[in-house]
Amino acid sequence: MNSFFKLVVIGICVIICGICEINAQTKRIESQFRIARLKYSGGGDWYNDPSAEVNLLKYAKQYAGIDTDPKYEFVEISNDNFFSYSFIFMTGHGNATFSDYEVKRLRSYLESGGFLFIDDDYGMDKAIRREMKKVFPEEDFVELPYSYGLYSCMFSFPNGVPKTHEHDNKSPQGFGIFNKGRLVVYYTFESNPSDGWTDPEVHNDPQEKRDESLKFGTNIIVWSLTQ
Repeated sequence: MNSFFKLVVIGICVIICGICEINAQTKRIESQFRIARLKYSGGGDWYNDPSAEVNLLKYAKQYAGIDTDPKYEFVEISNDNFFSYSFIFMTGHGNATFSDYEVKRLRSYLESGGFLFIDDDYGMDKAIRREMKKVFPEEDFVELPYSYGLYSCMFSFPNGVPKTHEHDNKSPQGFGIFNKGRLVVYYTFESNPSDGWTDPEVHNDPQEKRDESLKFGTNIIVWSLTQ
């Protein structure tokens, strides 16, 4: 692990542990890191593989020391609590659409410090590029070089995005949208790491593939917290 980022992650974990506030009714620790699955319109199966982020959060807690809340949660952009999540996860197959209101609100969320990770489970590329262009019309997705910090901040990925599942016999790619120098949207294409986060019996991936994808997902979390 890069020693600088190790110190940053440790510092974040200490801060998180030090400011925990427990809700007396739900016992929810508000300062714990959590991921919300994005529920979107358009027909895509936003809800598929619900064990994915739960397992990733458990892994990040065990191997990166991040104080996570490993539960499955989903949220819509229009929900009152949307801004309470620092990390939003979007996946599925096929189409996705944002309303004008959702476009404005998602942009505000990302400009205010939020982070969106999109994993194309298959067939989302056209919709993702179309809808994100509405959110940031002045920006384009840029492919991140292998030297980008996300690929080495915790675990080393010298060749960039790992290949978890084969789709169209293309190389895996990782794209980003930046706002004032900060990566606010990270998009994986022809890679599908979130399939590797699921319970073993879901896709029957080899253990080494699951470990690789969980390490990569942990890098995404760490980068979202430290950049």
